[in-house]
Amino acid sequence: MASLKIGLIAGEASGDILGAGLIQAIRQHFPDAEFEGIGGPLMISEGFHSICDMDRLSVMGLTEPLKRLPELLRIRRHLKRHFLNWQPDVVVGIDSPDFTLNVERSLRERGVRTVHYVSPSVWAWRQGRIKTIAKAVDHMLTLFPFEEDFYRQHGVPVTCVGHPLADQIPLEDQREQARESLDIGAGHPVVALLPGSRAGEVSQLIGVFLDTAQWLRRALPNIEFVIPAANADRRRQILDAIASQTADLPVRVVLGESRTVMSAADAVVMASGTTSLEALLLQRPMVVCYRFSKLSYALLSRLIKTPFFSLPNLLAQRSLVPELLQDEVSAEVIGPLILEQLSNANHRESLLAEFRAIHVDLARKASEQAATRVLAAAGVGLEGVGDA
Repeated sequence: MASLKIGLIAGEASGDILGAGLIQAIRQHFPDAEFEGIGGPLMISEGFHSICDMDRLSVMGLTEPLKRLPELLRIRRHLKRHFLNWQPDVVVGIDSPDFTLNVERSLRERGVRTVHYVSPSVWAWRQGRIKTIAKAVDHMLTLFPFEEDFYRQHGVPVTCVGHPLADQIPLEDQREQARESLDIGAGHPVVALLPGSRAGEVSQLIGVFLDTAQWLRRALPNIEFVIPAANADRRRQILDAIASQTADLPVRVVLGESRTVMSAADAVVMASGTTSLEALLLQRPMVVCYRFSKLSYALLSRLIKTPFFSLPNLLAQRSLVPELLQDEVSAEVIGPLILEQLSNANHRESLLAEFRAIHVDLARKASEQAATRVLAAAGVGLEGVGDA
């Protein structure tokens, strides 16, 4: 048969991780498959051809994308033309739904099979999007079990594949190895501060996180803080904030290595996002924070249909970890919550047992399951691999 062609669209770092895992899993069965579209460095390292820099799609909030709208529309038009000329067997949109679903719907209307990998938070807000999703995708791949029912209720073919992080991260605690790697001594508490990977997130949260560190140091003078910076630009941004806000705080800024930093920590203060799932899988107590611009929050707060926004609480379907929004994000609120997590051993053990149970449930060999569904959508199920 002719070489298998698979289109992929990833708009941010988390999608790049999923896309790379998907490519690896498909190549186990179709080593000569071709992959094109938009992706990041991990996908490119797997032989993916990206027709555009993935970072051009990385925008957040409701109002922020408006500033980049002309460029995003140009990229979308170019991508649609590219796929129609290239004629892939299937196109997979990975997260970034405001961008990818439009492309998927347009291609599907022209006979291209489509799969969407990572459910939009349609069960939480803007539930009317389910009608658009039903028209855009042949199959939805979700990461979390609680998402499946919503799609089934609306007649959208769906499979929960679990989360690749749950397959990658071991159930055994990695604290000692992580502390050795970062040269962190024993005998004092360590708190990881993760203000986000985007400039906007960091600017919203880094000041409050540093205030929290100072609050905690007054309560625990021997405490130490570590901040993983997503890239060199975020590192400079964080170091500038530290220099302007506090000169004597015992805080280290590490380039990358967020998983190692969280593994080494006793507790984590973080921006909401996939890192909260990672902290859960690493069995680290946490406080999850989210701040929007005022206009974005005014719009979003009217649309949200769920009592939770952090992944640990969504997975547990109850309040498992503290989550703070907008004005709740302050040192006076975060500090006591972290202090409780550091000092209450019984609560900590109960929490970590629940984290482990969720970890086991999510470990479903996600990339392999996703590959199976994508190949089926492409019309080359694994039963036909021997004829490839």
